[in-house]
Amino acid sequence: MAGHSKWANIQHRKGRQDAARSKLFSKLAKEITVAAKMGDPDPDKNPRLRLAVKAAKAVSCPKDVIDRAIKKSLGGDADDYTEIRYEGYGPNGIAIIVEAMTDNLNRTASNVRSTFAKFGGNLGTTGSVSFMFDRVGEITYPPAAGDADTVMMAAIEAGADDVESDEEGHWIYCADSDLSAVADALETTLGESDETKLIWKPQNRTDVDLETAQKLMRLIETLEDDDDVQTVTANFDVPEDVAAQL
Repeated sequence: MAGHSKWANIQHRKGRQDAARSKLFSKLAKEITVAAKMGDPDPDKNPRLRLAVKAAKAVSCPKDVIDRAIKKSLGGDADDYTEIRYEGYGPNGIAIIVEAMTDNLNRTASNVRSTFAKFGGNLGTTGSVSFMFDRVGEITYPPAAGDADTVMMAAIEAGADDVESDEEGHWIYCADSDLSAVADALETTLGESDETKLIWKPQNRTDVDLETAQKLMRLIETLEDDDDVQTVTANFDVPEDVAAQL
């Protein structure tokens, strides 16, 4: 058990501040539509859809937006999206993974490549940085869920692999294929989670200075602002003194 990364905490707070943005709701709705189209439109029978709906509810996405996204998957006019992963390096060689969902691969590739270049990075080939990350499930709970020992015991009993706790909350990790089962088990003991999702978890993180952190934040924020980009993950961390300046 260890403290969560400072950069991840900054992202977590930023995500809460941005929760009302229509752009975020649009991306969540896109994931819901794709999940429902690929499987069953009933969340109880479709683990991916269940997680997508849970993620949307966690940021107070309106119920009608969720319902419309599911209904859209049933119609013949639903857009055909391709899921694609981009990998590259940011300033100071920080590894970055970008997950996108697009109806125009050429547009998305061009936008991602130019954004990397604009902020001092470069786009690599598939597999060039993903070996430095693990694909896992992440379940987030607030401090009110209990102390570190209580959450750790609940996580072990639910089948999780690891827990990171600090004053801002608890992050529970499990195998990607076990995410739905572990999340359901934890809900019976700890209550509803703040967030439940699949992530790319860095195997190691590199501390960065203020200038590098600022460049990386601009790069990541620009990528996240692209309508086609769903998630951006990087393997850096921000030391406490640098985080205070940010």
